[in-house]
Amino acid sequence: MKVTFLGTGTSQGIPIIGSKHPVCLSSNPKDKRLRVSILVEWEGNTYVVDCGPDFRYQMLRAGVEKINGILFTHEHTDHVMGLDDIRPFYFRQGDVSIYGHKRVLKSLKKRFDYVFKTKNRYPGAPSVILNRIKNKPFEIGGLEVLPINGRHAELQVFGFKFNNFAYLTDMKTVKDKEVEKIKNVKVLVVNALRIEPHRSHFNLEEALEFIKKVNPKKAYLTHISHLLGFHDEVEKTLPENVFLAYDELQLTI
Repeated sequence: MKVTFLGTGTSQGIPIIGSKHPVCLSSNPKDKRLRVSILVEWEGNTYVVDCGPDFRYQMLRAGVEKINGILFTHEHTDHVMGLDDIRPFYFRQGDVSIYGHKRVLKSLKKRFDYVFKTKNRYPGAPSVILNRIKNKPFEIGGLEVLPINGRHAELQVFGFKFNNFAYLTDMKTVKDKEVEKIKNVKVLVVNALRIEPHRSHFNLEEALEFIKKVNPKKAYLTHISHLLGFHDEVEKTLPENVFLAYDELQLTI
């Protein structure tokens, strides 16, 4: 299985428009972060987790020619607003499968109503196959995926476990019974927004505490804001099995 980090930034991305913050002015490519998303590939299958406003460019940059589907963690703008850019995939391969909590699918129907119309459809609109997921295993491409339920402040959000790889973003609280699902996983990815506490995201301290609970062989931090600091400086402070993810980083698991 190959995992590509399409984006590792927070909702505004880094650099933030008009910001003079030193991290936003950094010339290090690892400090330039698109909105958070990953590409997961195995045995000819290609799936994306979340498709935010940078989705089109992320697909071009990664050279993606086809996708089997998109898994949504939740419905916030930085995770869903690239949905219209599935059109080239739809034109070449037909309906695109999307997976999400019933609340997420309802939100997508409202925000992208033209995609879901059954009458008088706009000729250029893409078409999707809806797959409602609950907090129980489901199968894609011959692989069992295990949802990990958490809270983003008060909002329910799903993480996903693919074999020995677990991906969690926009988490603030995760119950122990959910942590048990990913205990001792080979690779864990989890959000770490900044140093200071935040109402709906793990900060760095909370992320590191969560990693200790899970006890993965390796862990990578994502959904990073400029307030976490410079990539190279922060990474020097992390435990030896914890790393900062960055855009275009690829892992083979």
